Amino acid sequence: MYIWRHPKPIEAKGLCIGQTDIAVDVRKIKRLANKIERFVRLHQLPKVILVSPLRRSLAVGQILEERGFQYYIVPELAEIDFGIWEGRSWEEIAKQDIDDWCNDFAHFAPTGGESLYQLFIRIERWMNIMTIEKGINDASVPIMAVGHAGWINAAKMIAEGKSVPTTANKWPCPVDYLERSQLDF
Repeated sequence: MYIWRHPKPIEAKGLCIGQTDIAVDVRKIKRLANKIERFVRLHQLPKVILVSPLRRSLAVGQILEERGFQYYIVPELAEIDFGIWEGRSWEEIAKQDIDDWCNDFAHFAPTGGESLYQLFIRIERWMNIMTIEKGINDASVPIMAVGHAGWINAAKMIAEGKSVPTTANKWPCPVDYLERSQLDF
């Protein structure tokens, strides 16, 4: 699987934006679409891309569709859901809530959101389904997708056989915007 992180959202600095549907500059969306299109052409791959339902990923699929790609919206590719924290400034979130999260990093979830453990389960189930489907279909053709930093980090850990980190200091740094990652699962 090749997965690119979406472009940098507009006005997201200091905000908790897991599944918050936030806008992205159209030029940055086109820049990522250009990178993906070149990659597909260079490696002679089918023009098929999976995207999350969040605009910062979905918009890339829509631009690629204009260029002859097929895109599929995959809800399982969405970023972690921060529940009531979504769209709020990190400064607005109570220090005790952040402390609770750090003290139970794997299992804490803000009200209405999902825990890191739940994100891992969601990703692992999807990866298992994709493995079965790829085994039935042509396993030599890679899956290509546009996703989110938390999702990509979790999927990399799963692909490497690592378990859900129990402390925040075990969570990897996010991949850069527009960066391509390769997952073997």
